[in-house]
Amino acid sequence: MSNNQNNPNPEGQEINIELTEEIAEGIYSNLAIITHSNTEFVVDFVRIMPGVPKAKVKSRIVLTPEHAKRLLSALQDNVNRFEAQNGKIDPREVPMPLNFGGPTGQA
Repeated sequence: MSNNQNNPNPEGQEINIELTEEIAEGIYSNLAIITHSNTEFVVDFVRIMPGVPKAKVKSRIVLTPEHAKRLLSALQDNVNRFEAQNGKIDPREVPMPLNFGGPTGQA
Protein backbone atom coordinates (compact mmCIF):
# COMPACT_ATOMS: atom_id res chain seq x y z
CA MET A 1 0.00 0.00 0.00
CA SER A 2 1.48 3.39 -0.95
CA ASN A 3 1.21 6.43 1.28
CA ASN A 4 0.65 9.49 -0.90
CA GLN A 5 0.99 12.56 1.36
CA ASN A 6 -0.14 14.91 -1.40
CA ASN A 7 -3.58 13.28 -1.53
CA PRO A 8 -5.75 15.05 1.06
CA ASN A 9 -8.54 12.55 0.48
CA PRO A 10 -7.03 9.04 0.77
CA GLU A 11 -10.44 7.34 0.70
CA GLY A 12 -10.66 8.20 -3.01
CA GLN A 13 -13.84 10.25 -2.68
CA GLU A 14 -14.15 13.15 -5.09
CA ILE A 15 -14.15 16.66 -3.67
CA ASN A 16 -15.86 19.41 -5.62
CA ILE A 17 -13.80 22.59 -5.16
CA GLU A 18 -15.40 25.93 -6.03
CA LEU A 19 -13.28 28.86 -7.18
CA THR A 20 -15.14 32.18 -7.23
CA GLU A 21 -14.23 34.86 -9.74
CA GLU A 22 -12.97 37.14 -6.97
CA ILE A 23 -10.66 34.49 -5.52
CA ALA A 24 -9.53 33.41 -9.00
CA GLU A 25 -8.10 36.90 -9.58
CA GLY A 26 -5.58 36.25 -6.81
CA ILE A 27 -3.78 38.67 -4.53
CA TYR A 28 -0.26 39.85 -5.35
CA SER A 29 2.29 39.35 -2.59
CA ASN A 30 6.03 39.94 -2.63
CA LEU A 31 6.75 38.87 0.95
CA ALA A 32 5.56 36.02 3.17
CA ILE A 33 5.98 35.92 6.94
CA ILE A 34 5.62 32.52 8.57
CA THR A 35 5.07 31.92 12.28
CA HIS A 36 3.98 28.82 14.16
CA SER A 37 2.74 27.50 17.47
CA ASN A 38 2.57 23.91 18.65
CA THR A 39 -0.76 23.44 16.81
CA GLU A 40 -0.66 25.62 13.69
CA PHE A 41 1.38 27.48 11.10
CA VAL A 42 0.36 31.00 10.10
CA VAL A 43 1.44 32.39 6.72
CA ASP A 44 0.90 36.12 6.20
CA PHE A 45 1.19 37.29 2.60
CA VAL A 46 2.33 40.92 2.43
CA ARG A 47 2.56 43.47 -0.37
CA ILE A 48 5.44 45.95 -0.11
CA MET A 49 5.13 49.03 -2.33
CA PRO A 50 7.87 51.50 -3.26
CA GLY A 51 8.03 54.68 -1.23
CA VAL A 52 5.45 53.46 1.26
CA PRO A 53 6.86 52.95 4.77
CA LYS A 54 4.05 50.57 5.78
CA ALA A 55 3.28 47.20 4.27
CA LYS A 56 -0.10 45.55 4.61
CA VAL A 57 -0.92 41.90 5.13
CA LYS A 58 -3.14 41.04 2.16
CA SER A 59 -3.99 37.48 3.13
CA ARG A 60 -3.47 35.13 6.09
CA ILE A 61 -3.56 31.36 5.82
CA VAL A 62 -3.66 29.16 8.93
CA LEU A 63 -2.52 25.54 8.50
CA THR A 64 -2.16 22.45 10.65
CA PRO A 65 1.46 21.24 10.96
CA GLU A 66 0.60 18.23 8.80
CA HIS A 67 -0.88 20.37 6.06
CA ALA A 68 2.07 22.79 6.27
CA LYS A 69 4.41 19.86 5.59
CA ARG A 70 2.27 18.74 2.62
CA LEU A 71 2.34 22.31 1.29
CA LEU A 72 6.13 22.43 1.67
CA SER A 73 6.43 19.22 -0.34
CA ALA A 74 4.04 20.45 -3.04
CA LEU A 75 5.87 23.80 -3.32
CA GLN A 76 9.24 22.02 -3.60
CA ASP A 77 7.88 19.76 -6.33
CA ASN A 78 6.53 22.76 -8.27
CA VAL A 79 9.75 24.77 -7.85
CA ASN A 80 11.74 21.77 -9.14
CA ARG A 81 9.50 21.51 -12.21
CA PHE A 82 9.68 25.30 -12.78
CA GLU A 83 13.49 25.26 -12.60
CA ALA A 84 13.66 22.30 -14.99
CA GLN A 85 11.78 24.38 -17.58
CA ASN A 86 13.08 27.90 -16.82
CA GLY A 87 16.46 27.60 -15.10
CA LYS A 88 17.57 27.89 -11.50
CA ILE A 89 15.89 30.45 -9.25
CA ASP A 90 18.42 32.44 -7.21
CA PRO A 91 16.63 34.17 -4.31
CA ARG A 92 19.77 36.23 -3.66
CA GLU A 93 19.02 38.18 -6.84
CA VAL A 94 16.21 40.04 -5.04
CA PRO A 95 17.47 41.83 -1.91
CA MET A 96 15.23 42.05 1.15
CA PRO A 97 13.59 44.39 1.75
CA LEU A 98 12.66 44.71 -1.89
CA ASN A 99 14.47 47.52 -3.64
CA PHE A 100 12.25 48.90 -6.38
CA GLY A 101 15.00 51.27 -7.55
CA GLY A 102 14.45 53.89 -10.19
CA PRO A 103 13.69 57.58 -9.78
CA THR A 104 11.05 58.80 -7.37
CA GLY A 105 8.31 60.98 -8.79
CA GLN A 106 7.18 64.31 -7.38
CA ALA A 107 3.90 66.05 -7.93
